[in-house]
Amino acid sequence: MREWATVPGPVATSSSPSPAQEDRPAGPAAAARRDMSTGLRHGLVVVLAVVSGATDAIGLIALGGAFTSVMTGNLVILGVSASTADGALAIASGGAIVAFCIGAYLGARIAGGARSGDPVWPRPVTVGLVVELVLLTGYAVGWWVSGGEPGPVLTQVLLFAMAGALGVQSSTVQRFGVSGLSTTYLTGTLTTVVMKLAGGTGLREVQGSLQILFGLVAGAAAGAGLLEVAPVLAPVLQVGCLAGVLAVAVVVTRRLR
Repeated sequence: MREWATVPGPVATSSSPSPAQEDRPAGPAAAARRDMSTGLRHGLVVVLAVVSGATDAIGLIALGGAFTSVMTGNLVILGVSASTADGALAIASGGAIVAFCIGAYLGARIAGGARSGDPVWPRPVTVGLVVELVLLTGYAVGWWVSGGEPGPVLTQVLLFAMAGALGVQSSTVQRFGVSGLSTTYLTGTLTTVVMKLAGGTGLREVQGSLQILFGLVAGAAAGAGLLEVAPVLAPVLQVGCLAGVLAVAVVVTRRLR
């Protein structure tokens, strides 16, 4: 985690500064403060990718066979369910798409877009992630009440709650104003990494994106592993990571004011 304080904005995929970055004060002290905050933000973004990976794995394995953030995959699953007349799969994938869209709309309304003069971690991002935490906490309560074995109806409810939560997360992080930044749908991130490497860019230049991709994979592995060895603890990974992100963000942003 020492890279938080030394990597200046590795998640950006464009050399153009965001609106939030253009109007910040110049000078050595201001630059040092920005670098610390940007590095910390990147670390928190990686943790959010862990949340996404774990949530997708749990939804796919234990809650109806649909994704909670990969809507391209859900569209494919919806098409497959139509041709196979699998009603349960159609409800799971179609409902997850709707829930994700509602969550993304809500997150966009809460967080909005990047604005000139924004700090590295705008307060609306924290508010959006709190809403996500509420949704994931609701899912966790339902999971624990059912002993990690929800019935058919509760399964769908929990899946939709998680999809809505990741919809909120997906649109909320866009407030950072970093081109190409995502913590959920990462096909574009992977494509950009490959294109840059093919064009002669060194690994150092894409390490931020690689860390986010690794976070997604690690989260999926951890979520699937918990389902195998201790299913009742699966929500702890998601809720714990997100709560940790919020705690660090609140403490650090207040200290840097």
